[in-house]
Amino acid sequence: MNKKQANKETITSLIRSFLADPHNNNLGEPDQARAWDDPLVGFARADDPLFEFYQQDIGDFYWLPREAFGLVHGPARDQDLTIIAWVLPQTETARHDNRKMDFYPSRAWVRSRWQGEAVNSALRKHLVHRLADLGIRAVAPLLLKDWQIKKSPKYGRSSCWSERHAAYAAGLGTFGICAGLITPKGKAVRVGSVIAEINLTPDKRPYKTHMQYCLMASRGICGLCMERCPVGAITPEGKDKAKCMAHSRGKVAPYLLSEYGIKGYACGLCQTGVPCERSIPRPQDLERLNRKD
Repeated sequence: MNKKQANKETITSLIRSFLADPHNNNLGEPDQARAWDDPLVGFARADDPLFEFYQQDIGDFYWLPREAFGLVHGPARDQDLTIIAWVLPQTETARHDNRKMDFYPSRAWVRSRWQGEAVNSALRKHLVHRLADLGIRAVAPLLLKDWQIKKSPKYGRSSCWSERHAAYAAGLGTFGICAGLITPKGKAVRVGSVIAEINLTPDKRPYKTHMQYCLMASRGICGLCMERCPVGAITPEGKDKAKCMAHSRGKVAPYLLSEYGIKGYACGLCQTGVPCERSIPRPQDLERLNRKD
């Protein structure tokens, strides 16, 4: 295979085959449990006006795709760059265990947050290297030494490249009031992306607004993620990042170290026990959860 033979199907296959190998897709010791279910993959173009909007809306520090790509490979034209985004769904074990929690996250969820994200990072590196083998230059923005957290005038604590925003651009999901990405595989997911120098047809976005899949934002019903948040960081207007961070890092982190022996932070309660946990929610999904209560 060479650059001329590379297309959306072959790139998707590179991602899927990496995750299909249990040596790659596992949570490590002691049980080598599967880290992620089968992924979703989407494609966007760097010349999509949405990326210019992101920078204008979030702040000048937010990278355009060509800017992130240029940090490694030098100048490139927008029309020559494609953003490859993927969604990694949580396993049933991680979702089931976290669904039962009401203040601290479950051990299975925390392992997904840290060991699972290590799998995600390995996938980013793998895709960049495999594309290089095909003669395609690529970068994984989150792995760049220049990636950092900045303060957005409008949104507060924000990064210079957002995997969720890349996935939204690639047609993989819309946002909820908790700021999570609601995808066809639900909101209990993690996301990754790579920017590649290849001209591919972008995937169409099957939504018209950035919060279309959220029942609370689009229909004024639900709000279960607000109830699931143990510190009231989520309201109909959105998520209080500072309050969320104070909980996950200030209260949860010491608990994870003492109870699970894991150094880090996590929560994810708003991603489980909600109608958007495993799919795009419907009003009847909310009714089903309410009947269980």
